[in-house]
Amino acid sequence: MEKHHVSVLISEEEVSRRIKEMAEQINEMFAGKELHLVCVLRGGAFFMCELAKHLNMPVSLDFMSVSSYGSATKSSGVVKIVKDLDEPIKDRDVLVVEDIVDSGRTLSYLMDMLRDRGPRSLHLCTLLDKPERRVVDVNVDLTGFQIEDKFVVGYGLDYDQMYRNLPYIGVIEFE
Repeated sequence: MEKHHVSVLISEEEVSRRIKEMAEQINEMFAGKELHLVCVLRGGAFFMCELAKHLNMPVSLDFMSVSSYGSATKSSGVVKIVKDLDEPIKDRDVLVVEDIVDSGRTLSYLMDMLRDRGPRSLHLCTLLDKPERRVVDVNVDLTGFQIEDKFVVGYGLDYDQMYRNLPYIGVIEFE
């Protein structure tokens, strides 16, 4: 692993406050409905768990693992379903919960695939969005933070499987 250090980009308090605000928006969007959250593993797990705590409607959870990264810091563009959903989403209100939208390749592929399964509604929620990296258009319904094109870790995001447990969003700076 290259020599590097991590500096705070978004503090634990800012992340926590923004997740509560996003939950309030989701509570309004899905008032009176049951909501099925689909977490994109592994990065989305921390975000989804924290978000779900603040939702006030009946919530069910499912998990999906989609790979487009190796240990590299850039997207490979190759999308592979590693773990599919355990439950059908037909006729359900589905909110896909992602840690970060970067190039858009993975999410575009995933959202098209899920749309084909016939959910009543399908929305996308991401903690972080890097719009300047977008190469494929993807509609993000709720964004926690828009960030510059920096390599970020923490709150589920990793560098070679490290740093997911940081309670804040940090930037890795390589020496």
